[in-house]
Amino acid sequence: MTITLSTPALLFPAISLLFLSYTNRFLALSALIRSLHGQWTQSQTQSDGGGKFEKIPAQIENLRLRLILIKRMQVAGAAALVFCVLSMVGILLESQMAGTVCFGIALVLMGYSLIALVLEILKSGGALKILLDDAEDKRC
Repeated sequence: MTITLSTPALLFPAISLLFLSYTNRFLALSALIRSLHGQWTQSQTQSDGGGKFEKIPAQIENLRLRLILIKRMQVAGAAALVFCVLSMVGILLESQMAGTVCFGIALVLMGYSLIALVLEILKSGGALKILLDDAEDKRC
């Protein structure tokens, strides 16, 4: 199989858009963690938390897993970009085999990054479910 210089270059726009999305997800998760920490700290300074934070352990576990997934998808995306660059260098140096192998590795890493994204999205829905279950328990 022969690939041209433009083939690995096709991943550059996708990677930059994914990184924008990944960064936004990370920033939103960071804000959520800071808010949760602030609420918990405030409840500890008051005389009684009143059972207000009984769902915190489940939330913390969910947030930890989401942070791990975001880190993995960012690292895999960055590695995919590096292998795209290596692929282009291989093609420029007229080493078709090296360019093709690096491009294949970049595609696998991008696929891994996207799978981590899907898992993180599913977990973020789980975080909302914890809050909804808590609200429903308090309503009854």
